[in-house]
Amino acid sequence: MVTETDLRLGDGRTLHVYDTGGRDRLAVFWHHGTPNIGAPPAPLFAAADRLGLRWVSHDRPGYGGSTPLPGRDIASAAADVAAVADALGLDRFAVMGHSGGGPHALACGALLPDRVVAVVVGAGLAPYGADGLDWFAGMVPAGVASLRAAVAGRAAKEAHQASGAAYDPEFTPADLAALQGEWSWFDSVVGPAVRGGPGGLIDDDLAYVHPWGFDPARVTPPVLLSHGERDGIAPVAHAAWLAGRCPAAELRRYPEDGHISVLRHAGSALEWLRGRADQASVRRTRTAAPR
Repeated sequence: MVTETDLRLGDGRTLHVYDTGGRDRLAVFWHHGTPNIGAPPAPLFAAADRLGLRWVSHDRPGYGGSTPLPGRDIASAAADVAAVADALGLDRFAVMGHSGGGPHALACGALLPDRVVAVVVGAGLAPYGADGLDWFAGMVPAGVASLRAAVAGRAAKEAHQASGAAYDPEFTPADLAALQGEWSWFDSVVGPAVRGGPGGLIDDDLAYVHPWGFDPARVTPPVLLSHGERDGIAPVAHAAWLAGRCPAAELRRYPEDGHISVLRHAGSALEWLRGRADQASVRRTRTAAPR
């Protein structure tokens, strides 16, 4: 069962928070994609239950029940997650993000290293302008047009959204099969995200292509990057770049998967996350033991 609450922040904003509960379970903060609301991923509830994991998440500012924060950068996600964790009494936790949620999960790993025990990124993006990365190479034309408008600034991005230009993600057959199966769950999080207008999407896209507010080289917790080689929304070269930048990163490439179908491997990613969290717990216990 998912409990939903509104958390009032010190700056007057509200975050709409989701929590599957379980005080004795390891909390995993879910970072949603663009445009989604923050409801945790129901297709992964059974795997999380088996592994003793608790889902916590929130609507990013501008989506669902969360107050907009125009001009937000990727780094701002860490402060919001810390506020939610404090309110729930969570000292340590893991983070997991899919698609646009990936950079936000990395922000938590970089800026909350004493609290984040592991990071999972599925089909995520690298920073715009990353050295040695042709950022738009392999991206579907509709994605290139949308994000190039964001590069030009808010006015250009807003004009692009208002123009009626169609966004075609060009999903692969494997993606379409996933969306017709258990990942039809996306229908329940995309519709509510766009119902209130494009504000959240615009703020997301602007954040992806402007300075993130942190260097991925500062992500010191263990990181698993899971990526389909047929992904045209966030090309696999982005994950390869991140794997070479994050100090403790592991890259799993899936030759037959795209942007959505890579989530078929999310269960094994949760197993990896559980294992890394357990290892961190053992290290902390040994360090704290009297000598």
